[in-house]
Amino acid sequence: MGLQSEGNQKRTAGSSVPDAHVDRQIPVLRISQLDALELDSALEQLVWTQFSQCFQNCRPGLLTPLEPELRALLQLLLWRFTLYSSSATVGQSLLSLRYHNILSSSPHYRPLSRGQKLGLALLTTGPRWLQERSHSLLLCLGLSSGGPVSERGGGLLQQGLRNCLTLVSSIAQLASLINFLVFLRKGRHPVLAERIVGARAVFSKPNVIRDITYQYMNRELLWHGFAEFLIYLLPLINTRKLKAAVSSIVFGGESAHREGGEGAAEGQRAWKECGLCGEWPTMPHTVGCQHVFCYYCIKSLSIADAYLTCPKCGAEAGLPEPVKVEVEMIGR
Repeated sequence: MGLQSEGNQKRTAGSSVPDAHVDRQIPVLRISQLDALELDSALEQLVWTQFSQCFQNCRPGLLTPLEPELRALLQLLLWRFTLYSSSATVGQSLLSLRYHNILSSSPHYRPLSRGQKLGLALLTTGPRWLQERSHSLLLCLGLSSGGPVSERGGGLLQQGLRNCLTLVSSIAQLASLINFLVFLRKGRHPVLAERIVGARAVFSKPNVIRDITYQYMNRELLWHGFAEFLIYLLPLINTRKLKAAVSSIVFGGESAHREGGEGAAEGQRAWKECGLCGEWPTMPHTVGCQHVFCYYCIKSLSIADAYLTCPKCGAEAGLPEPVKVEVEMIGR
């Protein structure tokens, strides 16, 4: 009986060991893999934002010349403390995912090798850095697209190199598109680098269920609905007319007391500057009130707003008419 119970315990322990084998067979949702990529991208942007804020009191544009190199360095640091140490990125860890080495013949889970991790880092960081530095590299090699061919120093050779670089870039973009279409069909390898190095996302825990609470969904739906409402409503609001109406209500009582010298001075100033741009009126026009506008300023405003009102006093405006100025010649 003791030997039989011991054998049963061994079989029980052996049946509970291959959890990684079970996890590897369970397909990961496509949305989970895409969400992991989005979380990784958001983390990189957050780290870069925090890093750039450390230099906000320095000279403007201090980080611009070295921005591609600094971004690549931060990405490599994130790779060192996430993917290199645990075979999973931050986004994958939040979604209970990790990378599995599909090049291994073992039926159980196998983490990525050092070469595969290094390949993922280079294939992820390298193309981004080359894309951001492509213009500078072409200038250094004399392969810039500007200027005649004779000024670029290499003639046909440089033109051929430029065409080769363009062809390689086009092939890489086409390969990424094809890989994504295959991912939508098969559900594996959303990024071309994963397919090249032999890495596939699997579950890190058994019986993982993608669970999104109703509270989060309601909050997202509420904010999206509110944003769509503002996008629809804001273009319908005439801010100039609203501002003029508020000004007339708030400062209406004060304008009634300004008569005599102040009123005359205000009237003279209104005829010396455009009510929209504030400059001396060019081809001065009026819309029926005491204010004067440049022809092009008031004409463009009248075309944009069918129910035009004076942006200064809020009075109902008619069609723009040229200002009639009487000039009296006084002889000596």
